Amino acid sequence: MIDEKLYIVMMGLPARGKSTLASRLRDAFRRDDIPTRIFNNGNLRRMYRSLKETSLSEFYHPENDAAVEARKRFAKINMKMAKSYLRNSGQVAILDATNASRERRSLIEKFLTDYPILFIECVNDDEEILGLNIMEKTKLPEFSHLDRQKAKTEFVKRINYYRLVYAPLAVERNYVRLDSLHNKILEEKHSDTIGLYPRIRDYLVTDVVKNLFLIRHTETNYNIANRIGGNPLLTDKGITQAQSLGRFFHKLSLPYIFTSSKKRTMQTAQLIASGQKDCTIIPIKEFDEIDAGICEGMTYKSIEEKMPQIFHGREADKYHYVYPNGESYETMKLRIEVGIKKAFHLNRHSGNIMIIGHQAVNRMILSHFLYRREEDVPYIYIPQDRFYHIVSIQYKKLFEMKRYD
Repeated sequence: MIDEKLYIVMMGLPARGKSTLASRLRDAFRRDDIPTRIFNNGNLRRMYRSLKETSLSEFYHPENDAAVEARKRFAKINMKMAKSYLRNSGQVAILDATNASRERRSLIEKFLTDYPILFIECVNDDEEILGLNIMEKTKLPEFSHLDRQKAKTEFVKRINYYRLVYAPLAVERNYVRLDSLHNKILEEKHSDTIGLYPRIRDYLVTDVVKNLFLIRHTETNYNIANRIGGNPLLTDKGITQAQSLGRFFHKLSLPYIFTSSKKRTMQTAQLIASGQKDCTIIPIKEFDEIDAGICEGMTYKSIEEKMPQIFHGREADKYHYVYPNGESYETMKLRIEVGIKKAFHLNRHSGNIMIIGHQAVNRMILSHFLYRREEDVPYIYIPQDRFYHIVSIQYKKLFEMKRYD
């Protein structure tokens, strides 16, 4: 165990994943017997000021002098508590706030001089993800007195006020700028020796998957006829299978189910979600099945008979072969990885995540976690009467196929 003490200061615009990352770091440190505590400015703000006041964007206007002073006071309280924590039994103190301005970060640097400070900036400009993140924020108790649209409007205005004072990390002694959607280090700087940094960096770039349930949509008429692609609905058997999945997962909390934009995955999800108390289905287009181009809707037999050059070309190299006007497994890889990142980012507050995809899509998702030679990926077994359960965290890897019927 490394005995050094450290301040970690989160930084970034609202809805960029700072608090989620702070919680992940705390949990990882504690698992390694490193005493860690989070000091969140927002918690103090909500504790000592009226929610009707702090939910409104004007509380964050940089020219609202009274509110600026109040927010600075909460920051100082947390800095004092963090310093006291490290002076006693604590080893890592995480200050969780926007800390968007250079002025605020300078205040932190002047006050916390006893141990090194590592700033972590969370960056994410994906409009789709931000929109969904903002909608999640509007469900918090802070906005319970506002209708959903009003809450969204106020939160967007809050973000824009923070933009007015926002200054990316640049002059700080130690910092990391992180793409929080893709878990990618954009920039880093080290002026001090921080013994914990290799461990922290590993945490930052590692996907945390506590319980991923990877399911293939249930039976469709296309499956019966051995047709590829298309946008069919479930058969009666497929509906029964999806209902069985719903019963199987009934006692497990699933805040989200991620699907493709195809009817068969969404229909499967709806039958599973009907057994949940509070479950949102989110279609992610990146999880759409491989585009078979001019072969969409055809059977493999008809392709062999009418387009033998396509059939045999794909048989010879299934991973790299691109359907005319369509895709290959290889060209799917980037969009599948983007879809995975989106699903993990949106589901970051829950340990359980469900993705309902397609045969080729689920093969690519599995290959994201399992080592498979490229030529073997198109042959991973993806049945419709079973699902994959995946755990992938730093200290545990689990891959199992389970029946649900």
